[in-house]
Amino acid sequence: MARDVRELSGAWTRYQRHTTSDPSPELAPYVERYWMISWEYAEPYRQLIVPYPRVHLTFRDGGALVQGVSSGHQIRVLTGVDGMFAVAFRPGCFRPFLGTSVSTITDRAIDAGEIFPGDLPDPLDVPTVERYLLSRRPERDVRAESVAEIVATIAANPAIGRVEALADDLGMTVRGLQRLFAEYVGIGPKWVIRRYRLHEVTERLGRGEQVDWAALAAELGYADQAHFARDFKKMFGEPPTWYAERY
Repeated sequence: MARDVRELSGAWTRYQRHTTSDPSPELAPYVERYWMISWEYAEPYRQLIVPYPRVHLTFRDGGALVQGVSSGHQIRVLTGVDGMFAVAFRPGCFRPFLGTSVSTITDRAIDAGEIFPGDLPDPLDVPTVERYLLSRRPERDVRAESVAEIVATIAANPAIGRVEALADDLGMTVRGLQRLFAEYVGIGPKWVIRRYRLHEVTERLGRGEQVDWAALAAELGYADQAHFARDFKKMFGEPPTWYAERY
């Protein structure tokens, strides 16, 4: 399968513009960041989207969607001159807005009006969206913030590779940790651990490092390179060597 030359070795940056912004202190317990993307493609472009354990509120084409955590990669076709504005919630911290288990929206996109009633913000800029969310802000949920810290610990600590060890460190049972993640994150702790360990691989590729794939698989705790490659392709939609070519 031939690669689109617009995606290789950073070529995509000629067609897309990304900017991010931090939330106000009032929304920081819930929101990780805001991000804006614009693009210009004369011919359709297949955008690879890799998942993170975050819920997003996205605004595009006069509408808004709440997008639950995706369990695998997605492909979104971009064409013409367009863009979108998105709110990335901290892992676990959309639960107070949703009012029920976040697992109910995993691998789903629902109309934002089902959760955020009223008119959509206009114009779509950070101050306006901030006011929109502040007017709908729920009470703080200490448990949600605790879950966000657990996910942050997984992301920051490469030594965390097994759910059993994590549960033991937290003084929880594996089943209890799984229920907590289903309720607040929307996906299991094993998936989250795997996602961040593989993220470390993509960071190396992004820095242009030469990778010894067999040694890397062993470093990440895989029994062999083939097992690592299968996990990587399931998460990112392509083999690690293809992903390396992209960057």
